[in-house]
Amino acid sequence: MGSLALSRLAVDEDPASASVADQVATIARKNLAPMAAAIDDGTVYPDELLRRLGDVGAWSSHQPRNGAADLRCAIQSMAALAEVCGATAFMAWCQNTLVWYAANSDNAALTTGFADGVAAGKILGGTGLSNPMKTFFGIEKFKLKGRRVDGGYVVRGALPWVSNLGPDHFFGTIFEREDMPGEIVMFLADCSDPAITLQPCKPFLAMDGTGTYGVQFRDIFVPDRLILAEQAKPFVRKIRAGFILLQAGMGVGLIRDCIAIMNEVDGPLGHVNRYLPQQPSDFNQLLSDLESEAMELARDPFNADDDYWRRVVTLRLHIGDASVAAAHAAMLHCGARGYLKSHRVQRRLREAYFVAIVTPATKQLRKMLADM
Repeated sequence: MGSLALSRLAVDEDPASASVADQVATIARKNLAPMAAAIDDGTVYPDELLRRLGDVGAWSSHQPRNGAADLRCAIQSMAALAEVCGATAFMAWCQNTLVWYAANSDNAALTTGFADGVAAGKILGGTGLSNPMKTFFGIEKFKLKGRRVDGGYVVRGALPWVSNLGPDHFFGTIFEREDMPGEIVMFLADCSDPAITLQPCKPFLAMDGTGTYGVQFRDIFVPDRLILAEQAKPFVRKIRAGFILLQAGMGVGLIRDCIAIMNEVDGPLGHVNRYLPQQPSDFNQLLSDLESEAMELARDPFNADDDYWRRVVTLRLHIGDASVAAAHAAMLHCGARGYLKSHRVQRRLREAYFVAIVTPATKQLRKMLADM
């Protein structure tokens, strides 16, 4: 199933990109699959596997070159992971997003060494843009405040949830300047700094092994070398489409596996499942349409056209809706056997709701489209 799905998604990819996605799919089947349940319940954070994925190029394909970028291989690779484990696909998105931030920064002191280290998986980390993204659309207020000092900024505040973190990890986020209200700065937070505290979160419905913490900033000094953008607003406009498009892999891979689950139970249960309103064939066509749109948009993530941005937001909304619908259908196709904790379909259902609520969530996406 995985290799066939990959070939559909990579029809027009160059051989090198297809090779990366194929290698990721192999690691997902052989190494990730036995760990998926433990990652889901929080007993394992797969940092070594994430580093190994970096070795095969999973985090480097979308780095801009000559002013352009192509996200297709990154999305394909995340989809291969999501077919097996939604939590790991989410961590892959976190890692890829951190690469996206660093590779697009104009701060030469930051990009030299750091961007390549993250792209190679030698440095792990994520993104703390949930609060800023909500703030941009009038849902929340900035939770981090900073002020200029010699050589950098001092930042204070707290973020409730940041993922793919550990004591030696980094993540990108934004603070509002206290000394210049309305001005915002994007920076890299170094989790090894003693002024940062990582607070474990209460157990989630799913995906507890994603290295998710509440993060407290206690007057942390952020040196200029860790500033992604002194003027964060134009920087966010540049990276926002990539931020959202890279999430497509989570939903695409999950939907693929939900279709596979429905097909797996067709033999013993097909005689009664045929009365259910949603069949695997329905989702095959839906998935094909979503994949095609994702691959087209992923070719041009710096497109500044308003219609392009609307298409990106609409695609993300449809992927979240389709993930929930496919997982719901798979659960009904499995019937009682899917109600066992040991069956992966109930994990897929819980992961699907995460695709629908992770920033930008379904309700935010609908607000964004309405505001357009």
